[in-house]
Amino acid sequence: MTATEPSIPPTPQERAALGKAARARMPRSGHAGFDPAPHRPDPVEQLERQSAQRVAELVPLRYGRMLESPFRFYRGAAAVMASDLGASPHTGITVQLCGDAHPLNFGLFASPERHLLFDINDFDETLPGPWEWDVKRLAAGFEVAGRNNDFTAKERGAVVRGTVRAYREAMRRFARMRNLEVWYTQADADQLRELLSGRLDREAREKVDRTLAKARTRNSLQASAKLTRIVDGARRIASDPPLLVPLGDLLPRAERAELERRLRTLIDGYRRSLQPDRRHLLDQFQLADIARKVVGVGSVGTRCWILLMLGRDDEDPLLLQAKEAGESVLAPYAGASAYDNQGERVVCGQRLMQAASDIFLGWERALGIDGRRRDFYVRQLRDWKGAPQPESMVPEGMKLLGDLCGAALARAHARTGDRIAIASYLGQSDAFDRALADFAEAYADQNERDHQALAEAVRTGRVTARSG
Repeated sequence: MTATEPSIPPTPQERAALGKAARARMPRSGHAGFDPAPHRPDPVEQLERQSAQRVAELVPLRYGRMLESPFRFYRGAAAVMASDLGASPHTGITVQLCGDAHPLNFGLFASPERHLLFDINDFDETLPGPWEWDVKRLAAGFEVAGRNNDFTAKERGAVVRGTVRAYREAMRRFARMRNLEVWYTQADADQLRELLSGRLDREAREKVDRTLAKARTRNSLQASAKLTRIVDGARRIASDPPLLVPLGDLLPRAERAELERRLRTLIDGYRRSLQPDRRHLLDQFQLADIARKVVGVGSVGTRCWILLMLGRDDEDPLLLQAKEAGESVLAPYAGASAYDNQGERVVCGQRLMQAASDIFLGWERALGIDGRRRDFYVRQLRDWKGAPQPESMVPEGMKLLGDLCGAALARAHARTGDRIAIASYLGQSDAFDRALADFAEAYADQNERDHQALAEAVRTGRVTARSG
């Protein structure tokens, strides 16, 4: 019996040649503009298909949130854009995609070592696919956000081109780095503050300092103080319908007891997806209460449970979030996930892309009281948290955010794909930056038309929207 000959990996020169060859198939200028496919699916119909799998009473809230502005619509329309990207030519160079890389899906959170990091923080749609799909989603998101803030075309173009340039330049840096150097790279918030200090005036620096300090306070203790109260001597989740509804207020007694039993089974199964040391830590907490929570914009209507766990006493809380995971919106165009459990798909994609992930991140499959099995992923509700607020930003602030997001996305892609080939494709010039600025402007026009289509569907009674 002979040993299998080890495969010889391609050289950096051969990998760079792959990137140059991709330009022949898909020129950088070919990314400019957006022409809807001749038989482009109705965007409202796409949203309706998604909604059919969700909690029916919460779907009007989703439409209500998406109606508020084209930017809110964009946040909820990942499936619509996935369809548009899937119908377009691409480079064929694959990475682990975020799948929904808009500006609000980046932010601050804690590493297990208690460093405050800036990174991607939403992976519901993660799946392997062409790297530029994420960059296009991010670029168009900044164009839409700039329009929301009444920026001029010149200001919006500067933000978008800066975002894409930050991605391109970071990818070129990563292409020159060793594998372990890429893997260990982190965007530590304090280091970022120092790097950006030269671009910020005193007032802006003070605002950044307040944001970082506030993020460090947003943990389970802060969430517990906000979301729970003492009832008959025991800590319980406070009711705030329809956004937060304790299990006791949600169902009749018999159904409530059965759902609670199944959610406890979910927790027991989820713990097996954790590393042994983290499983040991989780075992020191006991489940005290459960509530259904409405989250985000695009996720509204998916089943999301808040689990109040208590450790030493009522003043030692751990709040976990168990969120339903369906098939990625990219799957019809990029192929089905290699993972049977969609919660595992989310968790594994997150661990690949993030520099550091929540110690309680795990997954499980659970049987609902309707007899349907659903996949979930579980994480801490808050473990330090700071979200950007692009809707209140001036152009320079949004440009800084774009630089951070572009570099963070490049780092995630460099960990999971051929960074040398991508860097070679992008090149030193701003050809790709300009092409994506043109794409972002054209796609923002399409997003506004889609937003109006939803408004018309609500006006005619095709779908029902409710604010909240």
